[in-house]
Amino acid sequence: MHTVQTSRYLEQSTPQASAARKTGSRIIGYDFARALAILGMILVNFKVVMNASEAGPDWLIWFAGLFEGRAAATFVVLAGVGLALLSRRAREAGDRESIAKNRQTLLKRAIFLLVVGLAYTPLWPADILHFYGVYLAIGAFLLMAPDRRLWRLAVVFTLVFVGLILVLDYEQAWDWDTLEYEDFWTPVGMVRHLFFNGFHPVFPWAGFLFVGMWLGRQNMTDPAFRKKVLWGGTGVMVVTESISAGLVSALKPHGDAEAIEALFGTHPMPPMPLYMLASTATALVVITLSIMLTERFAGAKWLEPFVSTGQLALTLYVAHVVIGMGTLETIGKLEDQSLTFALLSGAAFYGVTVWFAYWWRRRYQRGPLEWVMRRLTD
Repeated sequence: MHTVQTSRYLEQSTPQASAARKTGSRIIGYDFARALAILGMILVNFKVVMNASEAGPDWLIWFAGLFEGRAAATFVVLAGVGLALLSRRAREAGDRESIAKNRQTLLKRAIFLLVVGLAYTPLWPADILHFYGVYLAIGAFLLMAPDRRLWRLAVVFTLVFVGLILVLDYEQAWDWDTLEYEDFWTPVGMVRHLFFNGFHPVFPWAGFLFVGMWLGRQNMTDPAFRKKVLWGGTGVMVVTESISAGLVSALKPHGDAEAIEALFGTHPMPPMPLYMLASTATALVVITLSIMLTERFAGAKWLEPFVSTGQLALTLYVAHVVIGMGTLETIGKLEDQSLTFALLSGAAFYGVTVWFAYWWRRRYQRGPLEWVMRRLTD
């Protein structure tokens, strides 16, 4: 297995990697980006569950805040990339029969993730899997959509959310002290949570998936194109964050500071346009840098564990709650901890996941939950 993996890394990451787009071989930079997103996810979730968001020095609070909403957004963009890669050959050949099969597979996976996510929610209320199920179901019907339509839909979903927040109560059903959603299991509450005011609502979060579908269609092995995405994403990210900081600073002394932060900040709840723009740009930068890095260090031993980690994302997502937080709860360290402890424990657990993923992938083709999903949906 080790020899096969190494040969694939060398083949897919050489300067002649433009052949990857034609042959459909795997671009491991996407797996590496997913591994980085897993790290961000673990740090954010450990911090939140330990009530440690503000329990540290200002510089550490600022650093930890960089991951909020960005790691999850990167995951969704990468999910969109996966949809585009899955359907690439059929789409480019105009093979509608194959597209129909791809759509059927995606709809089965959407149902799987929705069911697993809902079953997982009582244990982890901030679950994203059931949202993923809805994103994939929508994406399954857009496999043949033109690139411009995907971008337009990303904008439309963002604007629809703005319209909804103007006429509906975003805080309805929320207990912000416990992060519990009171009528989650009622039909109306479920729809409201999924599409409007949940942790990762379809409006506007599905926009990240549409951007990922666009990205997955592009030739990311082309250095010139990558530079455009990298510098464009960096510019948008810096400008958006600067505008947000400027507006918040200027308006706070003259109004409701909390409302101003919600409307013009770049925090994920509520996911307003500046957040969507900044997080989309961040995801594009992280993914592009990951592809460039894995190509630059093609065949390097240190890459393999991180690539393996990205390939076990579903398993590790569930494990970080069941095993990671479960262990901390057992030893009485899950609540009311310092930010330093939260980040260090998160980093330590991430180290364990990287080791496990590398060990597992040297023996098996897919992760445990990835295997179950493929078995039930392919």
